[in-house]
Amino acid sequence: LSRMTSPRQLAEMSIEQLEQLAAEVRQALCNVVASRTAHFASNLGVVELCLALHRVYDFSRDRLIWDTGHQIYPHKLITGRYAEFPSIRTKGGLMGYPNPDESPYDLFMTGHAGCSVSTALGLAMGDTMRGEPDRHSVAVIGDGALPSGIVFEALNNAGFLKRKMLVVLNDNKMSICPRVGGLAEYLDTVRTNSWYRSVKQEMGGLIKGVPMVGESVERMLNNVKDSIKTSIHGGALFEALGVRYFGPVDGHSLPQLIRYLEMIKDAEGPVLLHVFTEKGHGFKPAEADPVFFHTPAPFECDNDFVVSIKKSSSEAYTDVASRTIAKAMKADSRVSVITAAMCQGNKLEKVREEFPNQFFDVGICESHAVAFAAGQAKAGCRPIVDIYSTFLQRSYDQIFQEVSLQNLPVLFMLDRAGLTGPDGPTHHGSYDLGYMRLFPNMAVMAPGDEHDLEEMVPWALSHDGPTAIRYPKAARVRLDFPRQPMALGKAEQACEGRDGLVIACGTLLGEALAAVSRLRSEGLDVAVINARFVKPLDTELILPAIEAAPWTITLEENALPTGFGSAVVEAVNDARAAGELGETGPLLRLGLPDSFVEHGDRAELFADLGLDAEGIAAACRRLAGRSPAASHSTAPAASLG
Repeated sequence: LSRMTSPRQLAEMSIEQLEQLAAEVRQALCNVVASRTAHFASNLGVVELCLALHRVYDFSRDRLIWDTGHQIYPHKLITGRYAEFPSIRTKGGLMGYPNPDESPYDLFMTGHAGCSVSTALGLAMGDTMRGEPDRHSVAVIGDGALPSGIVFEALNNAGFLKRKMLVVLNDNKMSICPRVGGLAEYLDTVRTNSWYRSVKQEMGGLIKGVPMVGESVERMLNNVKDSIKTSIHGGALFEALGVRYFGPVDGHSLPQLIRYLEMIKDAEGPVLLHVFTEKGHGFKPAEADPVFFHTPAPFECDNDFVVSIKKSSSEAYTDVASRTIAKAMKADSRVSVITAAMCQGNKLEKVREEFPNQFFDVGICESHAVAFAAGQAKAGCRPIVDIYSTFLQRSYDQIFQEVSLQNLPVLFMLDRAGLTGPDGPTHHGSYDLGYMRLFPNMAVMAPGDEHDLEEMVPWALSHDGPTAIRYPKAARVRLDFPRQPMALGKAEQACEGRDGLVIACGTLLGEALAAVSRLRSEGLDVAVINARFVKPLDTELILPAIEAAPWTITLEENALPTGFGSAVVEAVNDARAAGELGETGPLLRLGLPDSFVEHGDRAELFADLGLDAEGIAAACRRLAGRSPAASHSTAPAASLG
């Protein structure tokens, strides 16, 4: 592996050498997760598939899309990034997802599931339009992502266009958690039907043994085999869309994978190759518990047995949300929770076990999840849609049409809002304040701490209209200051001050209070407001405070365009235009920049963006005309309103 400079070297290797390379790739994966949290089980499961694909195709010219991109690690290792691999998921190091800036072998920065078939088909048709129809296009998609609606939109279009392309269905019976749904049961029939598999092998052997008496006999026997396949396990699902089905294939047998890929490489039209793999393959603890080892905490291992796992002792906001949801479900049988294949990520395992009739995992189908919730709400229930901020974007139209337009009481719990750290720009929840606050009827909240989150959930479930609560991937914090009851559109004063004002939106409230504490020791007395609501905005508290303050800073862990600071600027402008507000001092918006934030530790990213306590204090000093107490990087994510 250390001598791999190009995947073209695979063509020169024997099967034994390829198997040795596979073992070295797995060892490299183990070395990484010994030092940091990283995607593990999914990468262990695609090692042989990755090597076989690069052996048969030349992806310096051909096209390869990995869906979802968290199983990209073996691909990175054999495409010239072995020396950099220890830096993966660290600031300035390799991204944990495909990244075109790293290598020409990475075509798209794929972090959301289901889009690979569409982009691979687009590449294939684009190459044809550019006069290069000989370039191959390959999409690798997991069975967990297969139910996404866009996948079938793409397969339907591929069957119509009839352009040569390959879809590799990586079937490991898993999403992050075990897959769910009717399509999962359909795929399971292939695994469990031993009669079909034995007949398939016998028919294949019969075809090979037929004397060469013309193509018509071979074609007839192939048709017989296809008929048996269709009658036994419903293989017509893909065939009816115009996509030829091959498989199933053992995804950990390099000889079998290579043989099948070579056989179908030049097949006309779209082809789906069904590959069976095992998530966590080659590492016994991950094979036994692929859910835990999807992104495990750093651990040490000895002879395939985990010695110790370095777990964090602190609870996260996700734990608080899950606990509060469970409490609400226990108190009211109308409350349900809906997630999109992220039961583990949203810490809903106990909820699923305790309230099986109120828990719904719809698979990686966010649009369906929101429309499904709208139906429940119309029937008189109080559904909670618990989905990561970055993934809820996939259901934008349903939030508009099925929920907001109907003014239905659906609660959106946006986990992973703000910076997600090592997952990087595909997963940062940077835009939800902007895309949620635009809709009429929608109430949008951002808890300042654990106390707020605990209070917001029951309040939202009692509100007769759609609501959204966003919270970060971070350790929970409970702040100590006099609290006000939760009420629609009501902020609270966290501390008084005459020299300036910071209005904090969300859990950066803790950083704001820490900054203000430092400034008080320097003789600068700054007030802090905990906004709590982004929409409706508490203009009764916020606007007079802005008018009285020499200067104001708004603070948010969200993109500045259309974010919380923008909402405050709009309110100030409207009040001035209406003659309800006099002259105000400068207003500085601090938040995420109008550019994609790279991956790295949250604390590192906050420091770079001037969103930590010292960065906030430095911004306050600048507005107050004070000399900086200590050097600090200039905050690029700042805008004067």
